[in-house]
Amino acid sequence: MKEQAARYELDRATAVLAEASSVAIACHVNPDADALGSMLGLSNFLRTRGTTTVCSFPNEPLEPPRWAALLPGSDDLVPVKEFPKRPEVMVTCDCASSDRLGALGGAAAKAGELIWIDHHVSNDGLGTIGLIDPTASSTAEVVYRLVRAIGGELPVETAVCLYAGIVTDTGRFQYEATSPETLRVAAELRERDFDHARLVQALYEDNRFAYIRLLGAALQRAVLEADDRFVWTYLTQADLQGSGVHPQETDDLIDAIRTSREADVAAVLKQQKDGRFKVSMRSRGDHDVAAVAAAFGGGGHRLAAGYTSKHGLAESVTRIRAALRGEPVAP
Repeated sequence: MKEQAARYELDRATAVLAEASSVAIACHVNPDADALGSMLGLSNFLRTRGTTTVCSFPNEPLEPPRWAALLPGSDDLVPVKEFPKRPEVMVTCDCASSDRLGALGGAAAKAGELIWIDHHVSNDGLGTIGLIDPTASSTAEVVYRLVRAIGGELPVETAVCLYAGIVTDTGRFQYEATSPETLRVAAELRERDFDHARLVQALYEDNRFAYIRLLGAALQRAVLEADDRFVWTYLTQADLQGSGVHPQETDDLIDAIRTSREADVAAVLKQQKDGRFKVSMRSRGDHDVAAVAAAFGGGGHRLAAGYTSKHGLAESVTRIRAALRGEPVAP
């Protein structure tokens, strides 16, 4: 039954996009490579079919990550104010909830057709057409299915964008959601002529020295809560401002913390400008961090999830530890 429903939604999305003369596409705030790659990959494909597209994400000012320069179509990203207010057809990519669209949420609410493409298990199921598959490795993998369902040549400009999304959301093909289908899709994308080594280098090996020094400070202050098999560290606004490091440059910090073999769950708490802490969590497998994040109003996947805490650093850590023990917690 689920497969039939999914097929029905895919057929509807295919029909809408095949007939549309223009499509507005958005992804979530602070986009990662899966969000941007899915959005631009779909945009590039539709443009080869003669469809006009406009793409954006809700950061203001609009400042794409440095690696985005290697994704075709990134030069055509527009700020929120230039995004259609009432698009006839709109697509969202990699948004687990409507609040992730920020200032673009109004356009989504007024869109004639809203195609919601995502792979987060915590997705709200929004949109007039939902292409949501929690078993998919990435949103890029779902976009690939859509492109194939529409038919026609898959251009290299789409291949490189979708490949970036799959590589990053699978942790370079190591996470549990990496399926045989994921590898087959990646292999087909790699058959196109693009420099995958340069792309991965830009995604994973392109840090400023200022970040390296900040990484050292964060590692030095890491705490292992042995009883809970929980390791965590944090960054404050003073850390970021003092080092001159942009918050997006620290997204990979969690990948260093999570390597502690004594812990099953790792977390990085990053203070936002409003004082709240953005919490990123990873699990080796014994804990469902999506459930932990959901208890605090967040979401994600079983092994990778996050939320924003309105509590201070110490209280946030205390609540996470309680949630890991299965104790009742308040948001």
